[in-house]
Amino acid sequence: MHHIRKNLAVSFCNPPKAVWPLVLALGAALSAGAAMAQMPALAAPPPGPQATTQQVAPQAALQGVALAELATQAPEQYVVKRGDTLWGIAGLYLKKPWRWPELWGMNRQDIANPHLIFPGQTLYLEKDGGVARLRTRRPGQASGELETVRVSPRTRSTSLADAALPTLQPHLIEVFLTEPLVVDEQELLNAPRFIARGEDRVLMSAGDRVYARGPANNPLRIETGEPRQYRVFRNATPLKHPITKEILGYEAHYLGKAELVRGEGFEINTDSKGGRIEEYIPATLNITSTREEIRAGDRLLPVPPRSFINYTPKAPAQEVDARVVSIYGSTTVVNVAQNQVIAISAGEHDGVQPGDILHLMTKGDRIVDKTDDSRVIVKLPSETNGMVMVFRTFDRVSYALILTVQTTVQVGDRLVNPE
Repeated sequence: MHHIRKNLAVSFCNPPKAVWPLVLALGAALSAGAAMAQMPALAAPPPGPQATTQQVAPQAALQGVALAELATQAPEQYVVKRGDTLWGIAGLYLKKPWRWPELWGMNRQDIANPHLIFPGQTLYLEKDGGVARLRTRRPGQASGELETVRVSPRTRSTSLADAALPTLQPHLIEVFLTEPLVVDEQELLNAPRFIARGEDRVLMSAGDRVYARGPANNPLRIETGEPRQYRVFRNATPLKHPITKEILGYEAHYLGKAELVRGEGFEINTDSKGGRIEEYIPATLNITSTREEIRAGDRLLPVPPRSFINYTPKAPAQEVDARVVSIYGSTTVVNVAQNQVIAISAGEHDGVQPGDILHLMTKGDRIVDKTDDSRVIVKLPSETNGMVMVFRTFDRVSYALILTVQTTVQVGDRLVNPE
């Protein structure tokens, strides 16, 4: 049995004696880093008369939350389990889960780079002076003193990022982190395109070898630093604001993936008269996976680098007034329910960030007052209908997951800051 620090997510099995100094040094370095991450932030000086909102906000975030903001059954301590999410734990402790950064005492930098929480870690609820904070050390424990836990030796190792809790259930949003793409009007038109398959067939599917051409200023080449993995798209559908009808971007329809095998270029050949001619040769690709069949004319865009996606559930830093623009992947469904993805009419240009929580509002139906003989038409007020979390942003459009909902959500429904 080995003793390891709780925050150390590295496992090993009986390493040779010669390796022990390296293992101990690695453990000490990671433990020191974890200790530094858990040290309380220095209190900011009282804001002077010229202090700005940006200067005051980080200090306010470090105060924690009032005890009245805690959920009724908020536990004094909680052992994190596999399958937990940051959003789920936030709801366990708070009536308003989007106040998660305040419960942790995060400042703006922490919110941009959230504390990581791992399965097996114990969270402690600290209450002092009418304020509650969540910690990874028990109350009264020195900030540099870390708990140890007993574990059995294992041969499998995992990275710290991969072991940390996700913000949302990964299976609900993972495909949306790489597949849907919002582009401007010309980006997809200027991307490389499929021109043919090796045989006389119109449709292309996984396993097929196909040929493509890039634009003159950006040909498909196999060179150091150039991409070899591509996504295949079709039909840049305009995303229109449901009220103003303004086009906010174009959503490209994801079809599959392809790998570049040979770049495009030119060959010197001999014509029928023995003369030398230069002939263009298109790029060669293998289609590796498909969601739908691919055709000539479909476009290629590089696969983005895979990265660890994590963010803090929070209220937006500024006022948001957006609308449901579309339901991703559907041109026929009008209503959408919980755990579905919607596109909304606000993005990076509007200050929206991944992790932002927004309230869905009902439209406020117009009804006939049947208690009045004149049958007056009355418009009911808009009411909170549920919550969404933004998880991917573009310039003027974002994708959000519906977390809770009471009635169906429709295109045109309003989204605002949580109360």
